[in-house]
Amino acid sequence: MGQSSSTIQGLTHRLTPTNSTHHHHNHHHHRSEILSLMENEEGIIEDLDYISELPDECLSSIFHFLSSGDRNNASLVSKRWLRIEGQSRHRLTLDAKSELLSHIPSLFTRFDAVTKLALRCDRRSVSLDDDALTHISQRCRNLTRLKLRACRELTPVGMTAFAKNCKGLKKFSCGSCAFGVKGMNAVLNHCSSLEELSVKRLRGENDGVETPVGPGLAAASLKTICLKDLYNGQCFGPLIVGAKNLKTLKLLRCMGDWDKVLQMIGGRKNCLAEVHLERLQVTDGGLMAMKDFPDLEILHLVKTPECTNLGIVCIAEHCKLLRKLHIDGWRTNRIGNEGLIAIGKHCGNLQELVLIGVNLSSVSLESVAMNCKKLERLALCGSETIGDAEISCIATKCVALKKLCIKGCAVSDQGFDAFAWGCPNLVKIKVKKCRGVTSYLADLLKMKRGSLMVNLDVCEIEADGLDASASDGGAQEDGVEFPPMVIQVSGAIGAAAAVADVPSGSNARPSIFRSRFGLFGGRSLAACTFRRWTNGGSSASF
Repeated sequence: MGQSSSTIQGLTHRLTPTNSTHHHHNHHHHRSEILSLMENEEGIIEDLDYISELPDECLSSIFHFLSSGDRNNASLVSKRWLRIEGQSRHRLTLDAKSELLSHIPSLFTRFDAVTKLALRCDRRSVSLDDDALTHISQRCRNLTRLKLRACRELTPVGMTAFAKNCKGLKKFSCGSCAFGVKGMNAVLNHCSSLEELSVKRLRGENDGVETPVGPGLAAASLKTICLKDLYNGQCFGPLIVGAKNLKTLKLLRCMGDWDKVLQMIGGRKNCLAEVHLERLQVTDGGLMAMKDFPDLEILHLVKTPECTNLGIVCIAEHCKLLRKLHIDGWRTNRIGNEGLIAIGKHCGNLQELVLIGVNLSSVSLESVAMNCKKLERLALCGSETIGDAEISCIATKCVALKKLCIKGCAVSDQGFDAFAWGCPNLVKIKVKKCRGVTSYLADLLKMKRGSLMVNLDVCEIEADGLDASASDGGAQEDGVEFPPMVIQVSGAIGAAAAVADVPSGSNARPSIFRSRFGLFGGRSLAACTFRRWTNGGSSASF
């Protein structure tokens, strides 16, 4: 990997002039100096290898800037690079099949500094067992993060051995595993530094028995708990209540009544700042308990049909620090103007508001616009009552607004005309599935506000009849939806481009195969609505 003789020849060639005699003399002088520095005692020009002179620490720092594939390629250069690359790799992902056991000694002899480990197994394959996990834990005692996916052969015995060997673990995530409550308690009882816990589809031998999870030694250090798709999620109640320093709580699609857990948290001193509740059995009683969450800044309330305006009003009146609010009302009409008016009246720090399937009017929107002076990001999706009057209200009242998304609402070009001069800080506007909006809007905003980025979905040809439900399900339309045309307007480019709207991601499919109401089916619409505006992190910024 050093400088070859051809490189030196190229260097001397560039130093050789082609013009005046004066330049020729000067460059010839410099060339002589360079070559003299490269000559050894016998007068022979050496093939210098500057890379080999780099200290191991410098080479290790360079490897950190490379992708995993590039690091693998670089490790093939020499034995020294192979050694340094292995010693400097802290993150490792392995195919956790049963055959991994025989390769553990060689793998972790090379990668002896791993602190973040992911073990993933194909659901159709046999995963690694307790012996393999125990061997890994003995060689990776400094492990701080562990992620397990579909490791169904692991039992509480293996998890106990792992937890005893890796007591410094800070982040633990498992999905589709079968070590049950006993295995989870083993981690909580031995890993006293655990800060983040994520559990999805956990199964075990004694699932029918209501054995509590936690609190354990980890309760004092836990800051984030995320539970997904658990039919025995209530077992985690003691852990959630006992985690005194918990700041983030995410409960998604977990069976059971969660009002009692929220009430027990509210009954003690807590520092919860972020709460996600999705498809849970939670009522206004649980929301009212959240009035005792004084530090609450972020609230996601997704498809909880038993929650009404009463609970939203209670949260608004007591949680003055609320910055981000996402509500998917599932078109139940239980959350509407009354709740939003209270939000506008009491939550002056609100910066981000996402409302899906919530029917509002200009009265409640005006309350938010007039009182929430810091509101920068707003999304209104699938509302039957949002029309041109409401859009004009947003344009004239939301002075601080920077990003706006309107989807599936009965609006037209006339309502968006106000954005030609309204919302002076607006940098991006996205309009999807709004039949009354045409390409005229893009032309208008391009002419009036050249710096404004417009993402416009022109749906002039669509299947008749949109399903009114925002829930999951199969196809409900009799016709076929044609791929809409997206018009991008950028002030820097100053041109409009029309492309087919084909979603990205591993599960992407052309829009001609989409059913029902576009992004309303399947995953949370809020995440899809702003996925291109998001920079990542727990703050979920646009």
